[in-house]
Amino acid sequence: MQEGQTDAGPKQIDWPGEIFSVLRDWQVRQVAYVPDAGHSRLIEMCDGDGEMRLVPLTTEEEGIAVLAGAWLGDQRGVLLMQSSGVGNCINMLSLARVCRFPLLILVTMRGQWGEFNPWQVPMGQLTPKVLADADCLVFPVDEPDRVGETAAAAARMAFEGPTQAAVLLSQSLIGVKSFGR
Repeated sequence: MQEGQTDAGPKQIDWPGEIFSVLRDWQVRQVAYVPDAGHSRLIEMCDGDGEMRLVPLTTEEEGIAVLAGAWLGDQRGVLLMQSSGVGNCINMLSLARVCRFPLLILVTMRGQWGEFNPWQVPMGQLTPKVLADADCLVFPVDEPDRVGETAAAAARMAFEGPTQAAVLLSQSLIGVKSFGR
């Protein structure tokens, strides 16, 4: 090791912070979410921002209606959910498609790399296809250093399109969940 260097290990990418910066840059004012450990840090950051309003949901499809209302009220919003909730949104995705309002969705993935819960696998594997079949642009990301630019590209396409765009945050990115291990 050369003089002045430290053995700090690989640089850790603050991808929730990068997403938060993208949301601020795009003036997102409403954050609709179903509580999720994968989004917990992002939710905390949005909650601490005086210009963002958090809207907790009982089910994911409510978020699409909330964001339709935000758009009608001249505000931008984002929907945060886990991949298991995508199936709940199929009928409501038609609202964004037919009404042509911007819809930005950030999805933490389950049923992928290292999944312990077999109930998460089917929807986790189907999520990209279901969203694409609903005419949603799909942007999977599994590298921490690509999260910010991917979220920014999806936001641009959603808000300037307007269109539906989903960023899929891979399970290898958010970490493997486990019960008791």
